[in-house]
Amino acid sequence: MKHVLPMVTILVLALAACSDQGVDERAAEGSEPAAVATAPMDQPDADVPPATAPPGATASLPSAGTPSPADGAIGYAGFGPAGFGADEEAVRMAWGKGITADAPSEPGGCYYLFPQPRQQFGSYGIGFMIEGDRFSRIDVDSADIVAPGGGRVGMTADEIRTRYPGRIEEQEHKYVEGGKYLRIKDSAGGNGVLLFVTDAAGKVTSWRVGVPPQVDYVEACS
Repeated sequence: MKHVLPMVTILVLALAACSDQGVDERAAEGSEPAAVATAPMDQPDADVPPATAPPGATASLPSAGTPSPADGAIGYAGFGPAGFGADEEAVRMAWGKGITADAPSEPGGCYYLFPQPRQQFGSYGIGFMIEGDRFSRIDVDSADIVAPGGGRVGMTADEIRTRYPGRIEEQEHKYVEGGKYLRIKDSAGGNGVLLFVTDAAGKVTSWRVGVPPQVDYVEACS
């Protein structure tokens, strides 16, 4: 009888070990691999917006505030001390702040100087055209900047006619049906011309002042 108890004990322990192993194996067989948290490369998440806005969807985007010139700085003869016909450096000196140039496509070609910070979307504020290495025109599409004589962006065509009575030459817009070009010569007899652009509803969307032929370029430097 001395050897019976140890043998029984060994047998019980062996059975228990086999039972535990079976449980472990069954648990392993019944388990599922962890899900991989990755999406196929060709199936973007539908909740993620596109990296860039669609064309024409810039109206709600913020814009940097372009500095405005001092009242009275823009005239039929030019910008402050920089008269039409001056070189680029004269315009830079007259602005007196940060300003950058869009390089011309060829020597003597048409290009613009834009004050900084330059707006990235929507309104450009104000731009200075240079062609043939000479300052020839100022373009404005900001309601904060007043034209010679008091006109500005946002006014109606009738308001412009009231401010410049008997001086306006009206022309049909080249691209906008119902739009107008309201062209006003310098009453002092100079070569400068002020030109307001209206939309189909008769609202001023931009204006420019400069000397011919540049002031009449519909496509600007294009």
